[in-house]
Amino acid sequence: MILRQYLHSNPVGISYLLGCGGKATSVVIDPVAEPSLYLQAAEATGMKINYVIDTHVHADHVSTGRALADAAGAVYVLSANADIVVPFKRVKDGDEIQLGNVVLKVLDTPGHTPEHICLLVTDRTRADEPWLLVTGHTLMIGDLGRTELAVSAVQGAKDLFRSVQRLRALPDYLEILPGAYAGSACGRSLSANPTSTLGFEKRYNRAFRIESEEEFVRFMLDDVPPPPPEAARIRAVNSGRRALGA
Repeated sequence: MILRQYLHSNPVGISYLLGCGGKATSVVIDPVAEPSLYLQAAEATGMKINYVIDTHVHADHVSTGRALADAAGAVYVLSANADIVVPFKRVKDGDEIQLGNVVLKVLDTPGHTPEHICLLVTDRTRADEPWLLVTGHTLMIGDLGRTELAVSAVQGAKDLFRSVQRLRALPDYLEILPGAYAGSACGRSLSANPTSTLGFEKRYNRAFRIESEEEFVRFMLDDVPPPPPEAARIRAVNSGRRALGA
């Protein structure tokens, strides 16, 4: 498996290129930069970009996912629960995306937004068990994603609590590939370290280890930072309901 992580600072976010070198197939997840960055990186590794996935409809930055998919001749992918008007391939919980020996399994993880998904990544040249967990803004290093950008904060927190229980049941050894790091407005106590393991977060991520739903909701609603600037407009742009710059 080939994996490249891109740390973006303006806006703050993390995107990924990953795929199967042997089969020359790849996916870009949560693209932030101009399409040329990913196209050149894929070419340098001898891979074609077959899929572009947004883990959710972003509210902190304008996604380049649709533009990258068009430029690469790739399939643009979002959760079947995404309420957007641009063309995309709908995936649901349990669906798999095949990239040669690399397999991405879709997990519905609503909470940060109703349509959020995570991706379990398996490299079958290494093992039949998953190796990586792409978590977007559901689980980040040191915190969880805020819950009020698309629905009420309480409803989002209740949804996120159920998603957290699902992630907590996964193996501790999984490496986490989050969608943001320190400086993002989508979390409160984010680490500047952009990777971790599920087991480490179970032990040391305060929000992630809360076991009571009532306590969890109370914690997620406490000391919420100001929303990202123009969050509603950015979600409208990413959903295709508003033109960029309008």
